[in-house]
Amino acid sequence: MTEEFILYITSKALQLTLMLALPMLLAALVTGLVISILQATTQIQEQTISFVPKIIATFAVLIACSSWIIAMMSQFAVEVFAGFPKIVNM
Repeated sequence: MTEEFILYITSKALQLTLMLALPMLLAALVTGLVISILQATTQIQEQTISFVPKIIATFAVLIACSSWIIAMMSQFAVEVFAGFPKIVNM
C-alpha cells in the first residue's frame, strides 16, 4: 500500500464527506436564520422553537438529495475497491 494511495483516498473521502453534508447543513443554516428573523420581529425569545423546523428541513433535503448521495458514495466505493489490486500487487 503506497503512501500516495492512502493520502489520495483519505483526501477524497474528506472532500466527499464535506460535499455530501453541505446541502443538509445549508438547509439547517437557512432555516435557523429564517426562524431567528421571525423571532426577532415577533420578540419571541424561545430558543427551542427552531429545533423542529431545522430537523424537518434537514430530513427534507436529505430525502431530496438521497439519490445523488447514494450515487456519489457508490462511485467512491467503486473507486476504492478498484484500487485494491494495486495494493495487493505491491
